[in-house]
Amino acid sequence: MKPIISFQQYSFRYKSQNEPTLKNITLDIYAGEKIWIAGPSGSGKSTLAHCINGLIPFTYSGEISGSMTIDGLDPATLSIFELSTKVGTILQDQDSQFVGLTVGEDVAFVMENKAVPRPEMKAKVISALTMVDMLHNIDQSPYDLSGGQKQNVSLAGVLSTDADVLLFDEPLANLDPVSGTRAMKLIHDIHVQSGKTVIIIEHRVEDVLQEPIDRIVLMNQGEIAAVGTPDDILSSGVLRKYGLRPPLYADAIEYAGISLEGVKGLSVPQQLAIPGLKEQLDAWTREVGENESSPTYAPLLELQHVVFGYDKDKSVINDVSLNVGVGEVVALLGNNGAGKSTLSQLITGILKPQSGRMIYAGEDISSWSIRRRGERIGYVMQNPNHMITQHMIAEEVGLGLKVRGVAADEIKERVEHALKVCGLHPFRNWPVSALSYGQKKRLSIASILILEPKLMILDEPTAGQDYHHYKEFMDFIRGLAAQGLAFLLITHDMHLALEYAQRAVVLSDGKVIAEDTVASVLSQPEVTTTAHLKETSLSLFARANDLDKPERLVHAFINYEKEKGHE
Repeated sequence: MKPIISFQQYSFRYKSQNEPTLKNITLDIYAGEKIWIAGPSGSGKSTLAHCINGLIPFTYSGEISGSMTIDGLDPATLSIFELSTKVGTILQDQDSQFVGLTVGEDVAFVMENKAVPRPEMKAKVISALTMVDMLHNIDQSPYDLSGGQKQNVSLAGVLSTDADVLLFDEPLANLDPVSGTRAMKLIHDIHVQSGKTVIIIEHRVEDVLQEPIDRIVLMNQGEIAAVGTPDDILSSGVLRKYGLRPPLYADAIEYAGISLEGVKGLSVPQQLAIPGLKEQLDAWTREVGENESSPTYAPLLELQHVVFGYDKDKSVINDVSLNVGVGEVVALLGNNGAGKSTLSQLITGILKPQSGRMIYAGEDISSWSIRRRGERIGYVMQNPNHMITQHMIAEEVGLGLKVRGVAADEIKERVEHALKVCGLHPFRNWPVSALSYGQKKRLSIASILILEPKLMILDEPTAGQDYHHYKEFMDFIRGLAAQGLAFLLITHDMHLALEYAQRAVVLSDGKVIAEDTVASVLSQPEVTTTAHLKETSLSLFARANDLDKPERLVHAFINYEKEKGHE
């Protein structure tokens, strides 16, 4: 059978780089396959995607050796329009993909170019938006939507393409857990119903594996490190080696001293045919699964009955009260559009509440300027492209100190330190444009950390980051918290919340519907259902394998990880 995409001894070097980003890639992808391309940040995944969708060589020029064909043709001989009829792409940064003034216009764009009759076009747009639960937003500007809603509109747009290959670049990056599940189901349904070739580039291992995958292609340092079925890859333990987090229950099995070699069925949390599994896991959870008592924290930030709406008739934030203590890590959880980003803009002073009070270190901050708040409360936005203003990495990180008149020698020293902390020191002399999305995310975090605020709001701090950098960064956050820096984490990552946050505040429809330990919140079905949260795979796995106390496996896992992190 002839492959639809074929790389043979393929290498690519960007014009601005000395070394090739892709090295000696040999890979055949067959029509109708569903492929997951995985690997750490900077491993070459996005560059490989650019080769497939034609951004290389049409947008990004460089030196190519070896060969690459799509449907038997060399992409360099095709126009960008001809290529777009063969490969449809959902980009990670949706803002750069929207062309319509409204959601409906954007989804209709491909059909308009093909002169599809208006009644047929309208029916297809309505069908596509209904599939992604966005029909009620049909007349809204796509730029006014939350990150997750934008992702849904992009998914609706791809439903209108006739391309044989669908390429999804980080399709889950900004989605809440339930929306992520729905997106993967939607991608799977498109794959099954259309028979198209589907290629997914994504960090969220458990979410991608919720639906069947034919093959996983693992990349590392510009090369293909491994190719195999999910069972082959998961049981071999190579994911962690290449900067990806295995499913939590797979880690828990290994922590309990049970080998995964040759085990089948690890893609989803289900009953496994491993002799003595229940007995060994129960014994391990009894040993390390005791729940720890919660420490108390001196008050730092307190919101009292805060109300805000973009117009007077409709409140987006409705009577919200919450607090964050000195050195405390609080997770702000909730579905897309619940008001989490709006709340953080109220705290930083970008928006002004219509009523309610905000107290910082005992002082009412309603009259504080954005600059004054910014010296005490750092805010790292969800999309790093919205924060970056400088061309060079070191200049971007040092900008906040420069405008505050800090001496050049001190700026240089603090920039070096911040870059080391965020894993960007090797790139300190690079232009920002050479960084991947995940690396830009860490750059935006470094530029706030350098200002040494007392409270940091991190909006999806680990989105687009591989497990190695995720763990390195979150362990660093934990260390800063131990020194008294407080964090409010806006996140869809339930494991991040479980392992790193002392408490969770759950927002839904602009209201706080729960406030407790993360494990407690995630074990309340009425809360998780309302707020589009997802029960952790650990407790699903524990129930599937009839463990004595499912919640104890969660605590054992968290305790073991914390202990391991302190070693």
